Amino acid sequence: MLFQTQTGPVSFSDGATINARSGRLGDTIVSELHGRFYEQNYRGNLYSIGSSITALSANTITLTASTTPILGVWNPNTSTVNLVMLQCALGVGPNAIGATTFGGPFVWASSTGNTAISTGSAPFNRKTMASSGSQAKAFPGGTALTGLTNNLVIFDGADLPYMAGLATGTVTAGTTDPSQFKGFQGVQNFDGSLIVPPGGVLALLNVTSTTSVSVAGRLLWEEVPV
Repeated sequence: MLFQTQTGPVSFSDGATINARSGRLGDTIVSELHGRFYEQNYRGNLYSIGSSITALSANTITLTASTTPILGVWNPNTSTVNLVMLQCALGVGPNAIGATTFGGPFVWASSTGNTAISTGSAPFNRKTMASSGSQAKAFPGGTALTGLTNNLVIFDGADLPYMAGLATGTVTAGTTDPSQFKGFQGVQNFDGSLIVPPGGVLALLNVTSTTSVSVAGRLLWEEVPV
């Protein structure tokens, strides 16, 4: 079977059968019709959680049922889908004058085989703009993993910025040093490289206890039948 391509721009009406496009050297030309998340969003399979400005606490570094993830999700053991992680975004900034402890790096922690978590909220559907339709429970900050069956285990550093970049190491009153109040923002693209299976918990944590840092973020995933 001969695979034929067509060089140069083409213009056809909907429903037409056409040859694939190529360059003059036989290289395949592919153009992007929509944004990369559009297809699954249009199918109603894309969900997220977003946190407002939330201060870190002593419980954003723990690994037990009292842990309050900065951002997190639980896929109930009765779920019929995998949570295919796509993206995490986080903004970080100081919230206290005289602060010297800034939370350290962010890390990802997980737990499996969880059957009895009683907390969490309904995720946001990116198509309907309603908090409904998901089989998961979301943790947008400040909510403990009450009923966690198995303790969390840190498995990876997060590709997200943290506040080690302060020039002085201290936020001082009346400062004219802009670096002391500089916020940091970043995005980690999973692009399907991490799956939360039924019974699984994924939590974003920091490694040093502090209340001097506030964060706001987003966790985005696709729900795919197991």
